[in-house]
Amino acid sequence: MHIEELHQYCLGKKGVTEELPFGPDTLVFKVVGKVFLLVGLDQINQLSFNVKCDPEYAIGLRQQYEQTVVPGYHMNKKHWNTVYANRELDDEFLKKLIDHSYDLVVKALPKKLKTEVEKSN
Repeated sequence: MHIEELHQYCLGKKGVTEELPFGPDTLVFKVVGKVFLLVGLDQINQLSFNVKCDPEYAIGLRQQYEQTVVPGYHMNKKHWNTVYANRELDDEFLKKLIDHSYDLVVKALPKKLKTEVEKSN
């Protein structure tokens, strides 16, 4: 997966916006104002991104894919993973991790905001 593919995949989800709240080097994808993925735009040789993750699932992923999934860099390590693309996981699995993050955020939204997401795009 390349950053362009990641970008298009995230923007293809309902209610998603992109922002640069931490400066020009960190692209943040949000659903109704809630972050579900962060990616550094200054990466040259190795793409990695941070995604939200169920705590138990996060531990399992880190144990199974030690070279690819690590506790979230500069994030709450219980709920966030840093995932390295183009290592042990194929693009479909990477998309599942992005979906999982997006779904966790949407699931936690109040009913009114969930309805907004469903009506968007």
